[in-house]
Amino acid sequence: MTVWDRPEPPTRPVPLDRERIVAAAVALADEGGLEAVSLRKVAARLNAGPMRLYGFISTKEELFDLMVDEVQAEILPVEQPADWRAALSGLAHRTRLTALRHEWLADLLGGRPSLGPNGLAVAEATLAPLDGLADVDTVMRAVETVSSYFTGAIRREIANLRAERATGLTESDWQRASGPHVTKMLATGRFPALSRAVYDGTHVDAETSFATGLDWVLDAVAAKLSRP
Repeated sequence: MTVWDRPEPPTRPVPLDRERIVAAAVALADEGGLEAVSLRKVAARLNAGPMRLYGFISTKEELFDLMVDEVQAEILPVEQPADWRAALSGLAHRTRLTALRHEWLADLLGGRPSLGPNGLAVAEATLAPLDGLADVDTVMRAVETVSSYFTGAIRREIANLRAERATGLTESDWQRASGPHVTKMLATGRFPALSRAVYDGTHVDAETSFATGLDWVLDAVAAKLSRP
């Protein structure tokens, strides 16, 4: 029996339900990451005994499943676009914004699919715009490709944000600090392609990089869908 199917126990003596437990866990994770979340810490925030939580949630992994499903409500479209490209682009951008609000989500993206109500609704919103445009295997590969792109891009962006906080150096600060070493290494002539990228490439912000890469991936998907 999954956590979604198991009934909740009585709420006495301290009023508890999964909604309050998950809200407390999400708040802890927003403040300190997944390492800040444990059943003991959630119970303490709710002024309840830790053993009470086991009536609602058996493991920390179940709690993580519930947390992911909770924030996936923020990814769902208000209205489903008729165009498949607009639908997948919107889902990707909302996933990125949700991960920026809840950075811990980046650590849980890309694994087994969420089976909660919001997770299933996100899956339906992802597949429905492509339904009937190609055979089901092509649709599945298209969805997997887009998902793999934005999952990787989001994780990279979150990793950079965490590095900035951990080191106290912004990206520009880090580049200036690393500049002498990089300049010396590029001057050896051993890295010509990298040298052109460093000196001639245009720097763009994370949002622009994300949107550009997403458009290119969607172009590739469109080419597959247009084949007879």
